[in-house]
Amino acid sequence: MFPTGFLWGSASSSYQVEGAAAEGGRGPSVWDAFCRTPGAVYQGHTGDRACEHYARYKQDVAMMKEMGLAAYRFSVAWPRVLPMGVGAVNETGLGFYDRLVDELLAAGIQPWVTLFHWDFPQELYLAGGWLNRDSQHWFADYTKVVVDRLSDRVQHWISINEPQVYIGLGHLDVKHAPGVKLPFDQGLLAGHHTMLAHGRSAQVIRAVAKKPPQVGWAPVGKVDYPATDSPADIDAARASTMAATDKSVWSNTWFGDAAIFGRYPEDALKVFGADAPKAHPGDMETIAQKLDFYGVNIYSGNRVKAGENGKAVPMPLGAGHARNALDWAVAPEALRWGPTFLHERYKLPVIITENGMTNLDWVHMDGAVHDPQRIDYTRRYLVQLRRAIQDGADIRGYFHWSIMDNFEWAEGYKDRFGLVHVDFETQKRTLKDSAHWYAEVIASNGKTLEDAHAGLDRSIYVYEGSAPVPEVRLPRRAVEKAAAFPS
Repeated sequence: MFPTGFLWGSASSSYQVEGAAAEGGRGPSVWDAFCRTPGAVYQGHTGDRACEHYARYKQDVAMMKEMGLAAYRFSVAWPRVLPMGVGAVNETGLGFYDRLVDELLAAGIQPWVTLFHWDFPQELYLAGGWLNRDSQHWFADYTKVVVDRLSDRVQHWISINEPQVYIGLGHLDVKHAPGVKLPFDQGLLAGHHTMLAHGRSAQVIRAVAKKPPQVGWAPVGKVDYPATDSPADIDAARASTMAATDKSVWSNTWFGDAAIFGRYPEDALKVFGADAPKAHPGDMETIAQKLDFYGVNIYSGNRVKAGENGKAVPMPLGAGHARNALDWAVAPEALRWGPTFLHERYKLPVIITENGMTNLDWVHMDGAVHDPQRIDYTRRYLVQLRRAIQDGADIRGYFHWSIMDNFEWAEGYKDRFGLVHVDFETQKRTLKDSAHWYAEVIASNGKTLEDAHAGLDRSIYVYEGSAPVPEVRLPRRAVEKAAAFPS
């Protein structure tokens, strides 16, 4: 079992689920523009409709309640609240989040609000975007609007999600919005401004929140995990996980050390040289605001061992190793060692703000969505997360990505991460086997992880209105007893 009070949740982001891209006074974002770039997104898909969460949020919260979620992490769409990015507030857009928070609380679900999950206002991008030093103030002003409205009910706040991704893939590569390839120094400057925005946002939350806030952030967790539990392999993996060895923003410490220690790591500064951003007086103090938790998104990892000099040496996983539909290696040990190393370095409680897998899911002839791979994946990762807690890491919550199939950025609707299947033509929702399994994990606080077959026999629920309708009752399936999963 997990510690008493461990938080079980699931997550989404605004552009991936809301739809209603041109409704309710919402302004355009960089993702709206990027999706209209020929060849940018799989088969020309867009987030215009997505999962229609904007219209169907009551139905979706009912699903969350059925699953027993204790918390739901969602993001606010900046251009839905401020269509121009700054200036006049769109009361219709802000009202949506008002109603969503109320619906969650009525269902007994704790709202965790992320303020930026990549849908940067297009109008502000045309004014320089993250390359404009004023972006920190734009974001602070937007933060104040949201916190003023929601903080009488919301206490858990996440400033930004995965700066490594929207800087790395969006500004240094052309794979994500805004889809530009900046020189490396300019990418680092955009990253520096985004960290200033994080700091300003944290300041605003603490200054204006009506209820005592819990403030954190949600970067990527890049994990090198040890091939064995030998001290030498663990030391090598720790050092490698926290190292910056090449000109890349795919680093834990470039962003993490700035946020927690108020400085960029020396090894990265040496590698980046003249490309490193020139901080203005007071910048690092602004960035390094007090945080209450360290959120981290972990999906995969790299296995390493200690070489003759003690440094990490990659250990290839071998032909045929398990991979998800995006070709990411299944590496459960990443959820043991990644949070452990981060807790050791930053001395903050850790929240797993995302973990999950994309799978090739469809509705079967019996009306159900059978996704045993997702169940097995999640079980393996949670077993490893529990080991980290047992070993002393302060890990307080887990958010499964994602609550439902959605718009998966450049992959469009091809990849399905959801616990709930969405038919994107009809918008019919069907709880997958994994959703029922996860509900049992939550109800038992992780005790059912001991049973390899827990949760495999159940009613199938579909959602066409605001309440679940039992459509099919499956007979109990005979399952041979399998060997106990290693813990």
